[in-house]
Amino acid sequence: MVNLVEAQKPLLHGLMKLAGIRPHSIEIEPGTIMNFWVPSETIIQKTKKNKKITTTTPLSNNQCAISPESTTKPDPNKPVVVLIHGFAGEGIVTWQFQIGALTKKYSVYVPDLLFFGGSVTDSSDRSPGFQAECLGKGLRKLGVENCVVVGFSYGGMVAFKMAEMFPDLVEALVVSGSILAMTDSISTTTLSGLGFSSSSELLLPTSVKGLKALLKVAAYKKLWFPDRLHRDFLEVMFTNRKERGELLEGLVVSNKDTTIPNFPQRIHLLWGENDQIFNLELAQNMKHQLGEKTTFHGIDKAGHLVHLERPCVYNKCLKQFLTSLHAEKAQK
Repeated sequence: MVNLVEAQKPLLHGLMKLAGIRPHSIEIEPGTIMNFWVPSETIIQKTKKNKKITTTTPLSNNQCAISPESTTKPDPNKPVVVLIHGFAGEGIVTWQFQIGALTKKYSVYVPDLLFFGGSVTDSSDRSPGFQAECLGKGLRKLGVENCVVVGFSYGGMVAFKMAEMFPDLVEALVVSGSILAMTDSISTTTLSGLGFSSSSELLLPTSVKGLKALLKVAAYKKLWFPDRLHRDFLEVMFTNRKERGELLEGLVVSNKDTTIPNFPQRIHLLWGENDQIFNLELAQNMKHQLGEKTTFHGIDKAGHLVHLERPCVYNKCLKQFLTSLHAEKAQK
């Protein structure tokens, strides 16, 4: 029987290419490969006659590799925006409603974190810091000099680490449904409040019932899909279970080991007001901790999946922040 989620992938990939982004695999270091969806116009390959042409080199699973003859050159007239996905879906699935809204004015890069969407590593490091390090190195290899990073949920924690590790690369952050770090106290309180015994039980469901429970706490409105679609989604989107379980273990840190970095970047918290996983109180506390360079905007009638539930409002708020950011930059 055809897997309906797998069957729609070519359509989604085609829509992304129409929006102007294409997949490419980058070797970050030996043993570590990351997949990035990048602006089509940035991939330049030289012919034998030294003429430049835009091209891609097909690989399996709709990926592409940048050959030694290829270079990448971001459009200098378009600011770079990097969209980092959460834990329950790869890059373009998470950001499918944002990519087309941004590509006209921005160079949009959508990475797949390690163990998502074809990105893999033989390293044993499962920390958000390692994900951030690989992302930073990958963007450098793609020729990106500075960017605004937008992170959702798990991707938001990676984004905070990126901003801390690469202050010259990350000029600003937009974070939705996330926190600076998953401390043991926040982990315990959040999971018990939601009725789950572990992060794996919540974020790595093994049954239709488990997936329905995840969607129930992640969305503001009750979502209905036939059980077959739930089963197909589980089969396609929840691969690399062993490694992803290790990522969840590497996420939790002790309260006594956490500090609040002094971020030089502007940070915008863009939140679903009905988020049950990371609620408004956590968001407001984080805004206070991060200081005066941090702003907050809540979107009503939206839960943890705010960018999917209310994409038009989310996109409007995101673009307003990006416009104000670059207007300030132009005045300096």
